[in-house]
Amino acid sequence: MSQTIHTNVNVSGMTCGHCVSSVSEELESLSGVEDVAVNLNPGGLSTVTITSTKELSPSEIGEAVAEAGYLVVANEA
Repeated sequence: MSQTIHTNVNVSGMTCGHCVSSVSEELESLSGVEDVAVNLNPGGLSTVTITSTKELSPSEIGEAVAEAGYLVVANEA
């Protein structure tokens, strides 16, 4: 049985369903990603939950989101 990992990232600049589709498509193309769920917050930070079978590096996620034209914002600790 493979382990499932949930990774949450905050993405700024997303305003509509098309934004959600673009980001989801790029993230789903990453190796090991099974599902991408986006909680859209137009004009603010949208929360993206990535379900994958392996650990994804922050740079991998950041590059995929940037490819879609958006920016991952670091979680405030």
